[in-house]
Amino acid sequence: MELEEWLGKENQLGIDIWNKKYKDGNENFEQWLERISDGNQEIAQLIRERKFLFGGRILSNRGLENLGRKVSLSNCYVVEPPEDNIESIFECAKKLARTYSYGGGCGVDISRLSPRGARINNAAKATSGAVSFMELYALVTELIGQNGRRGALMISIDCSHPDVMEFVDLKTDLTKVTKANISVRITREFMEAVKNNEDFELFYKREATNEEIRTKVNARKLFHHIAKVNWDYAEPGALFWDRVKEWNLLSNTAEFSYAGVNPCAEEPLPAGGSCLLGSINLAEFVKEPFTELASFDYEGFKACVKAAVKALNEVLEEGLPLHPLKEQQDSVADWRQIGLGIMGLADMMIKLGVTYGSQEALELSHKIGFAMADTAIGASALLAKQLGPYPKCSIDDIVETPYFKVNTSEATVELVRKYGLRNSQLLTIAPTGTLSTMLGISGGIEPIYANYYERKTESLHGSDVYYKVYTKIVDQFMKDHKIADDRDLPEYFVTAMTLEYHERIDMQAAWQTHIDASISSTVNVPMQFTVEETQNLYLYAYEMGLKGITIFRDGCKRLSILSTDNSQTAKAGNGLERGEIILVTDDVVGKKRKLITGCGSLHCIALFDPDTGDLLETYLSKGSTGGCNNFMIGLSRMISISARGGVDIYTIIDQLNSTGSCPSYTVRKATKGDTSKGACCPMAVGNALLDMYHEVQEEIAQGKKEEKPMAKKIEKPKTVNLKKDKPTCPECGEFLVFEGGCNVCKSCGWSKCM
Repeated sequence: MELEEWLGKENQLGIDIWNKKYKDGNENFEQWLERISDGNQEIAQLIRERKFLFGGRILSNRGLENLGRKVSLSNCYVVEPPEDNIESIFECAKKLARTYSYGGGCGVDISRLSPRGARINNAAKATSGAVSFMELYALVTELIGQNGRRGALMISIDCSHPDVMEFVDLKTDLTKVTKANISVRITREFMEAVKNNEDFELFYKREATNEEIRTKVNARKLFHHIAKVNWDYAEPGALFWDRVKEWNLLSNTAEFSYAGVNPCAEEPLPAGGSCLLGSINLAEFVKEPFTELASFDYEGFKACVKAAVKALNEVLEEGLPLHPLKEQQDSVADWRQIGLGIMGLADMMIKLGVTYGSQEALELSHKIGFAMADTAIGASALLAKQLGPYPKCSIDDIVETPYFKVNTSEATVELVRKYGLRNSQLLTIAPTGTLSTMLGISGGIEPIYANYYERKTESLHGSDVYYKVYTKIVDQFMKDHKIADDRDLPEYFVTAMTLEYHERIDMQAAWQTHIDASISSTVNVPMQFTVEETQNLYLYAYEMGLKGITIFRDGCKRLSILSTDNSQTAKAGNGLERGEIILVTDDVVGKKRKLITGCGSLHCIALFDPDTGDLLETYLSKGSTGGCNNFMIGLSRMISISARGGVDIYTIIDQLNSTGSCPSYTVRKATKGDTSKGACCPMAVGNALLDMYHEVQEEIAQGKKEEKPMAKKIEKPKTVNLKKDKPTCPECGEFLVFEGGCNVCKSCGWSKCM
């Protein structure tokens, strides 16, 4: 089979993804398939049929260890949480670096670290707190390269930790911990206090000094604050930790405990734990799609589950010596976690003519989910018969877990009682962002994000022309049914932005019933979604038994999602023309800030339009010890020309914030503590500009400035289209979509969570 036959000749995006991310050297499709299947012809055929795919690390790396390369076949790890001493804190950083260097993402929990102000017996006298070390772990994540990517990190903290409020607020500073996701472990005790509007105790005991730190907070107020910050910044996520601990195959195993979750939160794992991933494409199991006779192929699906469990165990075995750390090798050998999941759920529903989120969809999800769980557990039991159970397997404990009782048939129960299980964890639903984009299907359990995306092309006459690119399943349906206008699509073509949030959570809850690990998933909500609705969403997710939840509000301050709001799209002929520069007149509003950088003082003057408050020009000059003056002049000129060319201030600041850390800045910040906000001169300038911009906007809003004539423009041909506040792909420049807990580019396939 040729690659074009597998992905479709028209699927250039999928072809590009495969060539860029998964093939090794000059290998063709069949050579690649032989490498990643390692001779397993059954799994190779399922891949040919697009019914199954291993996770990205396996697709990229399997077999390369035979060429002497240091690689891991696991996507995700959880490192041992650091103990409350400086040696353990930096040992954790070392483990993160080592794991990243092999291509794995990591999760780390910081709940064991002392809160800010706790007494310590060294020169500092009091600790800077658990949250202060998050920058260290994020910096390690940023520094260690992974073949063109950066590592992925999840940092979590318990809701009872005295530093929880500082943790929640940390990333409201958009320059902080930019290379990590954060989540709060929320307990049942806390949620009950929220519902009853009671106080909740934050508590920490420092063993080294026997100091006890206690404070009481109103649970509902803290919960509201978590919801508000998430509404505004898309973080932190919520991990319902009692549900994590209780709904799995190990909930009765006394010697087992979860240490944290992986970067996208679908994998709760023990210390040193790791998981191999694979996903089944549900859309390929629909017989006679788009017709009244459409049905789901349960027998074919169950056969695929059995084959996938076997194949993932094969990969687990050969990958044991490849894990970066000895503790990871030992943990995987003891517990043998695999993570089989699904993708293409929304496509499957459309092919069956079922509305995502409806009662029919929930019933179908439960039926398929049970078949998946029961079959996977039975397959693992048969592998235990052949190869032996995982070393820590306790059959009596397993069969009495609530999860096992709900998800097994009588025949499967007998198999497990007789042979045990080969794996302690079997099922998870990962983001599948890059995989699903390559195949041209919906990711994980997500609804389709939008029926279409707008693309822009510049015509021969220089104007911007907009056109619709339909999601593949939508395009296929419209062509098959000769539909010319997407407004004529059936009602079951619901999208992430039109779906009512209760229905979205109901779908995740249905699948979580049958998944022993967890689900990486994001509830996308529209811009007008309120803080109160966000709080209610969290509460509903808890009540419905989810293990975790993340929301992303379109238009929030952590701008990482594509907007489908046409009113925000500049059309040809509006705004500035390409090359058009605003002439700055004398009637401007001026602001000034003195900054302290790694090299000394720096003076920043900014000029703003008196009517709109838009930035027009910037002047930077160094003090007597303020660094390179030529650099400052060049930076100020580039900021000014960008602003006068119509680039909005947030885009300019985003570029300034992407310049990295300066060693001089870091040293001065550590020794003198007087540096301006940021990690280098460009960041400090960006933060100062934003501060002055907000000040001008407030003054204009209060009517402090008189009416002024509009600034004149130098006319030149061609138009430029500026979509403000919309982040772009670092590889191709198109706008990103947030799906399955991860940023994904629908144009080139780039994914933060590859």
